[in-house]
Amino acid sequence: MKTASTQNLLAAVLVCALNRKETRAMETSRITLLTITALAAALSGGVRLAAAQDSEQLAKQLSNPIAALISVPFQFNWDRDIGANRDGKRTTLNVQPVIPITLNEEWNIISRTIVPVVDQKIPGLSNGSQRDIGDVVQSLFFSPKKPTAGGLIWGVGPVFLIPSGTDFISADKWGAGLTGVVLKQQGPYTYGALANHIWSVGGSGRQDISSTFIQPFFSYTTKTATSFTIQTEATYDWKSERWNVPIGLFVGQVLKVGNQPIQVTAGPRYYADSPPGGPHGWGFRAAVTLLFPK
Repeated sequence: MKTASTQNLLAAVLVCALNRKETRAMETSRITLLTITALAAALSGGVRLAAAQDSEQLAKQLSNPIAALISVPFQFNWDRDIGANRDGKRTTLNVQPVIPITLNEEWNIISRTIVPVVDQKIPGLSNGSQRDIGDVVQSLFFSPKKPTAGGLIWGVGPVFLIPSGTDFISADKWGAGLTGVVLKQQGPYTYGALANHIWSVGGSGRQDISSTFIQPFFSYTTKTATSFTIQTEATYDWKSERWNVPIGLFVGQVLKVGNQPIQVTAGPRYYADSPPGGPHGWGFRAAVTLLFPK
């Protein structure tokens, strides 16, 4: 896919997230329908394993958050025990396009966008139920095309918070900060960490933002393109001095639907810590990732 096409894809995702004139329920339905369609295709008779070597390489690239591979994950998360009485539930569909852009012969810019679609039911809150697109997180990593002499892969750059949800889900704050990732791939193993910090820089929300996100990860990929990943997605809110720490264990498999390579992933998450009103106990994640190798 050409750079112009990838930029158009990213622009389309951001326009969709920021367009408040369209009905939120329609947006949720469209994205959910696309996810269900992809899952149905993955379970149909048209699914087959890709060539072993190609699929193994794709699986390893997906273990690298800043790989030079266009991918569009549709990630479904289910959480429970939310709210003051722990009687609420939340589903979050994250649409997360990853688009590499060639800067020159030595450097890439890796665009990672997270557009959350949230549907939650928490008794006691206004309306009891909210469904909306949440705030968009846009990261840009400047990354060398080749690993260092020691085999390290790294990238750094800015991260932006775009207030695109309603008052129930959005922080109503613009945010900006720094993000970085470092990892190493050695044989079937991939290990490293991604982190960012976002400060609020404007907006009408009452609560200022100062939040750190840390995601250490470890992955093992087999020759049949099956990946086993354990990771933590910890967030620390410096204003409330509270942690949110889900730990996930996921199994993924690269497949082909017709000529389209995809990865199907699923696994449990456990909240080792969470702020008051946040999720507790066990949750679940399932994802379908569309792959566009060069």
